[in-house]
Amino acid sequence: MFSPGPWELIIILLIVLIIFGAGKLPEIGSGLGKGIRNFKKATSGKDEIDITPSSSEETPATKDETKNP
Repeated sequence: MFSPGPWELIIILLIVLIIFGAGKLPEIGSGLGKGIRNFKKATSGKDEIDITPSSSEETPATKDETKNP
């Protein structure tokens, strides 16, 4: 399989630097890092949101119960 050598990597980095500019590179790196971190967290199998109802929750009042005659 093809693996880029050091000169190819330098050329790719120079092209990216020319296209995006030096000011955008930290933002792109930060966004890429956050995306990878979120992907790893999502694939770890642990859900953050618990959707099971708890017994201490009250049921919402209906329209008839909220009106005072």
